[in-house]
Amino acid sequence: MDIRRLVKKEVASLRAYQAKETPCRVKLDANESPYGFAGALKAVEKISTNRYPDPEAKALKTVLAGSLGVKPQNLLQGNGSDELIYYLVATFGGPVLYPVPTFSMYGIISQALGEKKREVPLDRDFDIDIDRMMTVLKKEKPKIVFLSTPNNPTGNCFSSEKILKIIGESKGLVVVDEAYQPFSSEKGFVPLLRDHKNLVIMRTLSKIGLAALRFGFLIADEQIIDEVNKVRLPFNVNALSQAVAIEALKKKKALKEAIQIIADERDRMIVAMEDIKGVIPFPSEANFILFRVKDPHKVFSRLLEQGILVRNISDAVAGCLRVTIGTPKENGLFLRALEKTA
Repeated sequence: MDIRRLVKKEVASLRAYQAKETPCRVKLDANESPYGFAGALKAVEKISTNRYPDPEAKALKTVLAGSLGVKPQNLLQGNGSDELIYYLVATFGGPVLYPVPTFSMYGIISQALGEKKREVPLDRDFDIDIDRMMTVLKKEKPKIVFLSTPNNPTGNCFSSEKILKIIGESKGLVVVDEAYQPFSSEKGFVPLLRDHKNLVIMRTLSKIGLAALRFGFLIADEQIIDEVNKVRLPFNVNALSQAVAIEALKKKKALKEAIQIIADERDRMIVAMEDIKGVIPFPSEANFILFRVKDPHKVFSRLLEQGILVRNISDAVAGCLRVTIGTPKENGLFLRALEKTA
């Protein structure tokens, strides 16, 4: 029996998302924070493992809502942002529009669900090509537009003016993915939710030291939340993640300090990389740096030989690698290895 004959054509032509585990001494490939919150694990001692978790994550949403200045009813919990993207596309359908390069799951999930996807290349400054986006927006009338700002893998924030124009002209939802917003100098779009009913904001705890929890959330008008909640799987966020997240979020000072250290290290690294011959780092508002080299495959391999793992994204951005900001010690090891390699 040929199982492939039973697979949907949209899925058959997909390639699985690659999240490889590569042995190394310095792991700077996955945009994780180098600072965790092991002390928050004490919260799991109170968990009754024989009981299902709170299906609505009420306590966690109350904490998040308070910090964001919204109501808990404006939040929807997800098992990471990936699940929330899945729910959005499942709820509203396509076409789905987004600029590229960007987070690959927008396209993968849209295709897996059999929805039409439309990709518009960024301009030479890695910003939204507003003329091309508006042309596709008017012609295709997408149900969802995904905009990641700061954008992965480029690291820059898109023009707020361009995003607002898209929100204003779109007849569908505009999802602003703010996974990396904590590291940005810009405030983000949460304050604009009241004025734009088609605006949806996506956030995650994964980049600020809680990647193991796999917790993301949507912020939107209550009517949008109610519709997406219809397709949300029961008990989708486990009790352990909920409890640890609540405990970690109490550590406001530690969270803020860790984020600031990462932002400062990012800025320091960009300056240092600019002094390395053959390396062109791009400005970043995220917890990683995109940089161009003459031979990315060679540089990637030589860095790995020295125990330094970065991300080779030359298939998405020609000639480029991406390095996550680690601890000052890890960043120093990376810079010395890069200087020998580039």
